[in-house]
Amino acid sequence: MEPALRAGDWIVVSSLSRPPRVREIVLVRDPRDPENVMLKRVAPVSDGACTVLGDRSEESTDSRTFGPVESGAVRGVVRFRYWPPRRAGLVAAVSLGGSPERTGSSRPER
Repeated sequence: MEPALRAGDWIVVSSLSRPPRVREIVLVRDPRDPENVMLKRVAPVSDGACTVLGDRSEESTDSRTFGPVESGAVRGVVRFRYWPPRRAGLVAAVSLGGSPERTGSSRPER
């Protein structure tokens, strides 16, 4: 799956007052080193924990490595990309199968 975020993207992350939803991209504390944070996509959530996955499974360290993370480790959800300007807009939610569920921006990719 093509990642929703790329190196060099600048994003807006908002805090959550609810459990994370499946397909959202979240900022989560690394359970192996809580001083570090990661951006991951939420897979099914249960019993106060959620599975977080990278968009490129072959290159990602995620719940397949360290298991589910507590919902409290989720620091926020990615809402908007503001840099680079040609990619600015809402960050798309995609199904776990890789198809877009809503458009991420009204601007065309270049």
